[in-house]
Amino acid sequence: MKFEELAEKIQEKNPAIDINEIRRAYQYALEAHEGQIRKSGEPYINHPMATAYKLASMHMDQPTIMAGLLHDVPEDTKKNIKDIKKDFGNEIAQLVDGVTKLGYVKYRGIEKYIENLRKMFIAMAKDIRVIVIKFADRTHNLETLAFLPPNKQLRIAQESLEIYAPIANRLGMGEIKGKLEDLSFPYILPEEYQWLQDKIIVRTQEKRKSLQKFINALQKDLTKNHIDFYSIHGRSKHLYSLYNKLLAHNRDITKIYDLVAIRIIVPTVSVCYECLGIVHQFCKPLKGRIKDYIAQPKPNGYQSLHTTVFTSAGDIVEIQIRTKDMHYEAEYGIAAHWDYKEKKTNYSDKLDWVNELSKTFKEYTGSEKKFLETVKLDIFQNRIYVFTPKGDVIELPEDATPIDFAYAIHTDIGHNCTGAKINDQISSLSAKLKSGDVVDIFTDKKRGGPSEDWLSFVKTNSAKKHIKIFFRKNRSNKLAKLLKIED
Repeated sequence: MKFEELAEKIQEKNPAIDINEIRRAYQYALEAHEGQIRKSGEPYINHPMATAYKLASMHMDQPTIMAGLLHDVPEDTKKNIKDIKKDFGNEIAQLVDGVTKLGYVKYRGIEKYIENLRKMFIAMAKDIRVIVIKFADRTHNLETLAFLPPNKQLRIAQESLEIYAPIANRLGMGEIKGKLEDLSFPYILPEEYQWLQDKIIVRTQEKRKSLQKFINALQKDLTKNHIDFYSIHGRSKHLYSLYNKLLAHNRDITKIYDLVAIRIIVPTVSVCYECLGIVHQFCKPLKGRIKDYIAQPKPNGYQSLHTTVFTSAGDIVEIQIRTKDMHYEAEYGIAAHWDYKEKKTNYSDKLDWVNELSKTFKEYTGSEKKFLETVKLDIFQNRIYVFTPKGDVIELPEDATPIDFAYAIHTDIGHNCTGAKINDQISSLSAKLKSGDVVDIFTDKKRGGPSEDWLSFVKTNSAKKHIKIFFRKNRSNKLAKLLKIED
């Protein structure tokens, strides 16, 4: 890649950036990596250039792109962090240092692994841009993974699939998550990947022909009804996501309705709803498949209207309707919220889990194995979206219970919980919740606190922590009273 290509992408996405400063970082990295060759045989500078290009594509700010160019300098050259701080300032040096630390998140025994995860979340809590640079770096590494030995291929692919992709998902970075998963998939499950390729390619090619006819007809109908839209396009589902869906449907591909979906990008929220009405006049919707993620966004910030319809050709197609801003956020999540002037994210309410985990990592002193299980559950397990009676969305791990839900709302609601309704039906407190459930919690301030039995079935680290803290304090208070009586 030539520098001009990077400069062109930056001008397209964020013209306020000083290209001369980007060029200075590029020259610095070029000289530092001089003579270094990647396993693919290409000059090493191609990797930081590709990383910076991906960051520019995400509209990231000047320090982030410069840190992307410099991210491997301290680890692979004679220059160190002090040199970068001296030549580029504290902000860029801290970003580069954070990315360098993330480079050591490798499985090298459980104690070392937890220590590395701890460093990752502390770095993320300090500056979330660190993980965005790491995503760009890791995506390019996966794109060139074929040149590495099989054992390294497997390790890097597993790290990407098990650690980085779930974090990208929690940060609302759907496009990055999909890329990390799809690039890792053929190295983790090569036979399953090939089976899916063979099965899908023929079917998607068949679908695309009829889908294009449907898109053309839909465009005419929307135009006739004076609906403004920027674009209508088909998009194939990410392969790894499709694979997981197929497993849930006993590998029956006819049950997957969003194999090839249609996205309609419109100017405003009101046009989204107008467009949905016209789509339903144009073709019959499938019952129970209309989802309004605009009125009730997913906890990671995702917004869109989803509907599944029958086409005139007899196909079943998912249609997603969103604004440009919603589309950009669905692709890049937190990166879409970076405030270039304030040098901070206006997405902070969505980062509470990062700060909470950072704090947990700093404070935890118990069994490494138990802790790792808890962390994996909180971050890396599949997530479900459950609603309060008022329509607020609560994100929880799979198999979470009404008690987990109660503590996710507020500690006092968890402590005073006496019962729960799931979808208007009285339910046990240990019941497993599913996405879309509406949960109503009953409380009684006279209850006196949680039950220790809850620890046997709650799933979230937050619920376990608050229950344990309650009993620890309760026992301390009882002991203090006992000592006072004896005195």
